[in-house]
Amino acid sequence: MPSTSLRRPLPVWALSLGCPKNRVDSERLLGSLGVAVKPAAHMGRSRLVFINTCGFIEPAVRESIRAVLDAAQHLGKLRRRPLLAVAGCMVGRYGVAELAKELPEVDLWLPTEDLARWPALVRAALGLAPAQGSGAFGRLLSTGPAYAWLKVGEGCRHSCAFCTIPSIRGPLRSTPAEALLAEARTLLGQGVRELDLVAQDVSAWGSDFSGGAERPRLEDLITALAGLDGLFWLRLLYLYPTGITEALLRRMAELGPPVLPYFDIPFQHAAPELLRAMGRPFAGDPRRVLERVRNILPDAALRTTFIVGYPGETEAQFLELCRFVEEARFTHLGVFAYQAEDGTPAAKLPGQVPMAVREERRATLMELQASISADILAQTVGSRLPVLVDAPADEWPGLHRGRVWFQAPEVDGVTWVSGPGVTPGAVVEGDIVESSDYDLSALA
Repeated sequence: MPSTSLRRPLPVWALSLGCPKNRVDSERLLGSLGVAVKPAAHMGRSRLVFINTCGFIEPAVRESIRAVLDAAQHLGKLRRRPLLAVAGCMVGRYGVAELAKELPEVDLWLPTEDLARWPALVRAALGLAPAQGSGAFGRLLSTGPAYAWLKVGEGCRHSCAFCTIPSIRGPLRSTPAEALLAEARTLLGQGVRELDLVAQDVSAWGSDFSGGAERPRLEDLITALAGLDGLFWLRLLYLYPTGITEALLRRMAELGPPVLPYFDIPFQHAAPELLRAMGRPFAGDPRRVLERVRNILPDAALRTTFIVGYPGETEAQFLELCRFVEEARFTHLGVFAYQAEDGTPAAKLPGQVPMAVREERRATLMELQASISADILAQTVGSRLPVLVDAPADEWPGLHRGRVWFQAPEVDGVTWVSGPGVTPGAVVEGDIVESSDYDLSALA
């Protein structure tokens, strides 16, 4: 196809599955095509259909395949067919050659190892002339004006026995601070109020840089980000227990707003022997980490995730986990029933727990957390808190979805808010009038 220029906006239908890191990759691609992009309401009105897949666990792979097949079926009925491009972790996990045989309807595969070349590959497949300029990325935000994810690195330095990410995304590559600050300034210049730092392990940022003791550390990065004009909240997600250092905690306490005392620490379990079997970098008592956080930031909000039904998990170890959850009183908690993933050491371990038992344990732990969450949220009723407004409610005119400081976007509960000045991207003072297991209601 000959190369052409594009004078009108490029209509694109895009779907990003999986984690916020995938969303950032999608936003960067669509903002770096060298042409104006117009979101298309329907695939049939687009010139490009872009699907960014997840390949972390088998259910995510199945969801990704369904999305691709649904798109291919829909596009096959069109007289003028747009380009179907499929990217992301599923492509990185299984490879282009294998997927192309199974899904020949896809026009363009974009593997994770070619992330920097995605814009050029898409332009070429669309028949567009090579983009002019330096090739620096932009971002076409899909989150609205309230918040944006800031991905601080690629890959992972750990070797957890259950995880496919290092084989898909490769080793840790931290993004230099200068590039992150430039991207953050651009996002804030677009009116974004909250920046949420994400990576496979945010606490590992900078550990792959040269310089030894003089290399930049996470506390240096957040100090620089906290000083940017227009930033209302700065939140750190996915901090490994080994990375929750006293130096980081003290710097966060010293900085105060806009740095939020919010900690997303994926403990995965509380039994040390299971943590060792998982190959986790921290296999000690997680209570020590919580004590370290709360000694310096006593009002911190704590989120975590657990895996139940890991190979060899006994009933006694599961009950130990339940006792830990009761003691710790996490503000937010996610629970996953273990999935045996091909190619991981854990899939070959003896003592695979029946799926029915895994799901039962997951339900038990979530029921326990629902009661804890309901109690924590009930204590906020009658208080007045800043609410960052995300988007209008779908069914109720005048009602908006927002969040208070201890609610991270997309993964935690929400605060439903209404009243004067409540518009997407605004920060309003809200009187908390009602709570449920996971959500709040407020009047501005």
